[in-house]
Amino acid sequence: MKFFVAKFSEALFSKVSAVLLFTLSVPYAEAAEKVTFEASSPLTVAVGEAFRVEFTLNAEPDKDTFAAPSFEGLEVLAGPSISRGDAISIVNGSMTKTHSHNFTYVVLAQQAGNLTIGPAKVVVDGTTYSTQPLPIEVVQESGSQGGGSGGREADRRQENEASNNAQRQVAGDDILLRAIVSRTSVFKGEPLRVTFKLYERVNVVGYDGVKFPSFNGFWAQELDTDNAPRRRETYNGKVYETLVAREFLLYPQQSGTLTIDPAELTAVAQVVVQSRNIDPFFGGGHEVYNVPRKVQSQRVTVAVKPLPAGAPASFNGAVGRFSLDAALPPDRIAANSASTYTVKIAGTGNLTFVQAPKLTLPTSFEQYNVKTTESINASASGISGYRQFEYPFIARAEGTYEVEPVEFTYFDPDRMQYTTLQTKPLTLDVTPDASGGSGAPVVQGRGMSKEDVRLLGQDIRFIKLGNPQLRIDRKPFFLGTAYWLLLAAIVLAFGGTHIALRHRIRERQNVALVRGKRANKVAVQRFRAAKRYMEEQNRHAFYEEMLRALWGYMSDKFNIPVANLTKENVREELHKRGVPAEQSQRFTAIVTLCDEAQYSPVASSQMSDVYAEGVDFISRIESAIKH
Repeated sequence: MKFFVAKFSEALFSKVSAVLLFTLSVPYAEAAEKVTFEASSPLTVAVGEAFRVEFTLNAEPDKDTFAAPSFEGLEVLAGPSISRGDAISIVNGSMTKTHSHNFTYVVLAQQAGNLTIGPAKVVVDGTTYSTQPLPIEVVQESGSQGGGSGGREADRRQENEASNNAQRQVAGDDILLRAIVSRTSVFKGEPLRVTFKLYERVNVVGYDGVKFPSFNGFWAQELDTDNAPRRRETYNGKVYETLVAREFLLYPQQSGTLTIDPAELTAVAQVVVQSRNIDPFFGGGHEVYNVPRKVQSQRVTVAVKPLPAGAPASFNGAVGRFSLDAALPPDRIAANSASTYTVKIAGTGNLTFVQAPKLTLPTSFEQYNVKTTESINASASGISGYRQFEYPFIARAEGTYEVEPVEFTYFDPDRMQYTTLQTKPLTLDVTPDASGGSGAPVVQGRGMSKEDVRLLGQDIRFIKLGNPQLRIDRKPFFLGTAYWLLLAAIVLAFGGTHIALRHRIRERQNVALVRGKRANKVAVQRFRAAKRYMEEQNRHAFYEEMLRALWGYMSDKFNIPVANLTKENVREELHKRGVPAEQSQRFTAIVTLCDEAQYSPVASSQMSDVYAEGVDFISRIESAIKH
């Protein structure tokens, strides 16, 4: 007894000391929480079964402001029973005090069917809050959790094991996986949203074997669903708890009828069954079983309409609604000085695919690579944000120049028409070089090329003055042996250079041949980027870069735009070039694996296998196809 009193006193003293120390060292802070008012009840009840309906408020309500729903179709047996609770939590030195009010009713279902408990209302600090309506399904049989097909009745008829009874308590439609699309008919490049939603009438404790489709023919952008709330919905006359599993924005890359393949997973339902083993001391009890159920969403077809004919020349595939802004360079600059022409395209649509508009500058201007910056956000309504393009250039020649406006055309699917935007025209006055001509020469006039400018000042040579001190060489070089050998070497070198240049010009004129020859080089660069992501353990970026490398290689090799590439026409092109069928199947396997791995967890060790497989595949194809 003394030991117990001593321990209790010691524990009490420690707690009091900790509270006092905390009170002296940390200021008291009461966090203002967002007011929530929620209702809860069972999903399914039996006729004649009494059940509880609770309304929970996390704040102090104004006096006598709670208004209960009508409970139409139900008999109120008791209520409201009001309970109040307070809680204090301390996180990172901040003390938070919360209140809770519960209003509880006991009601009785009178007849079978679907009914809805309307919203309850309450006032907090002058503001009225309401609960969401609660759909409830009333069934004839009693005691079946989630509408099982006669679980207890089957138990009485058959002397089976409890595990079999648990299996029967989970009916075929107690767990569903549906694919819900925002629209089934879109234009090419117009987004649609697909939501994979779980419908549950039983207690689900986990999921296994989750697999989502690869969305062939679409460019997919996954949306954030981590904070998606559970809701209660009625589907096919039954009430379910619903949860969004995954949600994607899909941008069709080709016209025609595209198919969204089913998603699948295995849900593990937890079922409580009356135990048949009666303990002589504790009496009867219950047993809990985990029942797996494999579910699959339906296959969805989407009709993708081609974009109307007659698109302007400035159209590069942008679909949505956009605006165009420009930051023009100053209208007066000095020769040989740098400036920048900036174009910003903002709006909502397939912003990821928007390319830099064409800027045409005078021939005497030296233009450099375009710099691109972007800010893109994905939401349920689509991809929005902006892409900004900077065109740096140097004006080499003095004069007055007219710079044509930059044009940008997009297709508006709501208005079903092309819209062309353009910047303001620019008159650019290039003044003489401020250095006074000490650098590269500046010329007056227009239409001169950079080569013409560079040659100025080099076409006049001064005559040497003074005594030339000429003398006769005993072995003259002219018409000598060395002269003829050097002349022959020059002729041969000139001829070889001429042939090589003509061959190079013909190759450059053949765009398909150039793309095919640089396909391997571009793929190697993308593989290097993928390897860097693999080393950083950036799984999503790694598989995305691998897909770009594989599809980009095929696009360059066969001179087919990426948007028109499919696994089928890749197989056809490889077959035409004599590539074995197993290599075609190998390409399909690698691409499918990368598509799936973008949206499902994959061990880091598998990245190296996929990387090695992709590099080996490209090497074999490069060896098999000869240009």
